[in-house]
Parts: sequence; C-alpha cells; structure tokens
Amino acid sequence: MDKALEKFGNDIAIAFSGAEDVALIEYAHLTGRPYRVFSLDTGRLNAETYQFFDTVEKHYGIRIEYMFPDAVEVQALVRSKGLFSFYEDGHQECCRVRKVRPLRRALKGLRAWITGQRKDQSPGTRSEIPVVQVDPVFEGLDGGIGSLVKWNPVANVEGRDIWDFLRAMNVPVNSLHSKGYISIGCEPCTRSVLPGQHEREGRWWWEDAKAKECGLHKGNIKQEEGNQSNGNGAAHSNGTATETDIFTSKHLVTLNRTGIENLLRLENRHIPRIVVLYAPWCQFCQAMEGSYNELADKLAGSGVKVGKFRADGEQQEFAQNELQLGSFPTILFFPKHSSRPIKYPSEKRDVDSLMAFINALR
Repeated sequence: MDKALEKFGNDIAIAFSGAEDVALIEYAHLTGRPYRVFSLDTGRLNAETYQFFDTVEKHYGIRIEYMFPDAVEVQALVRSKGLFSFYEDGHQECCRVRKVRPLRRALKGLRAWITGQRKDQSPGTRSEIPVVQVDPVFEGLDGGIGSLVKWNPVANVEGRDIWDFLRAMNVPVNSLHSKGYISIGCEPCTRSVLPGQHEREGRWWWEDAKAKECGLHKGNIKQEEGNQSNGNGAAHSNGTATETDIFTSKHLVTLNRTGIENLLRLENRHIPRIVVLYAPWCQFCQAMEGSYNELADKLAGSGVKVGKFRADGEQQEFAQNELQLGSFPTILFFPKHSSRPIKYPSEKRDVDSLMAFINALR
C-alpha cells in the first residue's frame, strides 16, 4: 500500500465497498500518506451499507468520492425492462449501467487504482489475481490499453486474516456482516449465506457460480480456448453471444452486412464515416463504449457519420478478409472521394485521440 501511494500520489485511489476495502483504507491511513477513496453508489444498496459509508468517513476524517450511474440510462433500463430484469436475463446489463460505466468514468481520471480482491474470494474467477497488474479492461488518464495500473494488495491474504486485522484495529464494518452477509453488493442481488457456504454464493445466487463478476473485474474471467465468453459466462463456439448490445448513442448508425458492403463499394463518398468493428462480449470494446458514444454525440451535425458493425460470429471471416479486422475493436475511417478505408493505428481510444485521427483525415 505504501509503495502504491508513494509511486502514484494523487493519481491513485482506493475502490471502496466492503470489508477488504476498509482494511485497505486502514492500511493507507497507517502509512501517513494522503490517499483518495471512491465508491460506486448504484442507487440500490442496503440502508446498512449507506450507514457504513458514513461511519467510515467520520472514522477516518475523509470524504469518499461517490460515482453515480447516468440517470437517463437507468431510467431507460427500468422503463424498458422493469426493476428486476436481472433475475430473468442475467445481472450484466444492470451492472453495466449502474456500476461499470460509473467506474469507467472514475478510472479515466486516474493512473492506478487499488482493489480489495482476494484469491480465495472466488475460486472460479479470482484464483490467479496478481498483486500488481496492468489493468486488462479499463483505461486510465492517458488513454489506451496499458494506461492504468491495478493494485490488489490483499490478493494473497485469506479472508479470516482480513477479519483478524479488522478486529485488532477496531475498524468499522458493515452491520450486515453480523446477519450472515459476507460478500455484499446491491440489495436485490445479495443475500446471507449459511455456515460452510462460500462467500460468493450470496451474490447473484441464481446464476453460474463460475462467472460471478459484475464487470468491475471482468478481466478475471478466462475464456476457454476456441470459445468467446459473453457477460453471463455462457460460451459460444462460433464467437457469437446473447449479451446486450453496446454503443447505443442516438447519433450512431448501426450497419448490417449489406450496409457495410455498400460503403466499401462507394468510390466517391460525399460524407466521411468512422465505423467500429466490434463484438459486444469483447472487454476492450466494452472499455471504449463511453468514449465512442461521446464521439458520436460530439460529431453529430459535423458532417462526419459515426457507425458500428458487429463483426463477430458469421461476419468475422468477411471482416478479416475485406475490412482489415485483426482484433476487436478495429476502427475504420472512410474518407470522402476515396474507396479504401483507413485503419485507426493506435491503442488509445479516448475521444481526443479519435478526434485527432478524424481531423487529420477529414
């Protein structure tokens, strides 16, 4: 903890929600160094969790930086699918709106973050967590893959040792723990566990036990060779997935196979276009969802059209042969008065980098 805070200073923050995370705050407090703490308020937490947050702030004399979901996105989800759709079609869509996208915004302002992940929390997804890693999913302040460092200081610590530390240091904890809750998330998706049950059995108990990640640590979920995994842990041998689509700005055009073929044939375009070749299950596509939607909104009315083409499954061979698809996501710019699209060469997929690419070619 001391090394992380020394190296990154004000550009690192502790992601706080539960027992392991308050242990991290205690460790940070013991270093004597300044530290930042942020938390995701999904709007569906238990009352006890909100009381816990308030107690932690007063105990350490800090202000937690709360991140909230976009109200319009939450409203659209609830209006279209109801308050409890996750019981029917999986928790990933709700978690993406209420947790993943707010987390993405938080991490865009950092160069590193600290989590309370432990290997023994979830043998199915967390058994190989390193203490320090390049974040495999999210982007940091500088943009692009590799721009964010992820610290997991208690990766090799067992849960009982965390609790021994909390009791020894008289650290505040969530009162739900005394009622049989061990791993605590949103109220509708968390329940107490019985003695002998694993702590993650109280989270999303109606789903596959091997894929119990909300998306905050989706890089932990391994894909079986020859298969691609969707957000609910279901693998499809042809690379397709049933996961909810991504890139949903109203200023963004969805292209089908015929549409992208027609675009390829045009030798004298009057309107330039930028198109992302994507797969909704791809963690790197998901990581750039916010920036690409923002790009579409920014370019609305500018004379540059923004589009997307789903290039996995049966479309993948065509995309590889005709559209320069190497890996997901691949971004192409179709300039005016030219037949050949130009492939975006950078791993940086923030709005400013994409705009620089477009402005250089338009």
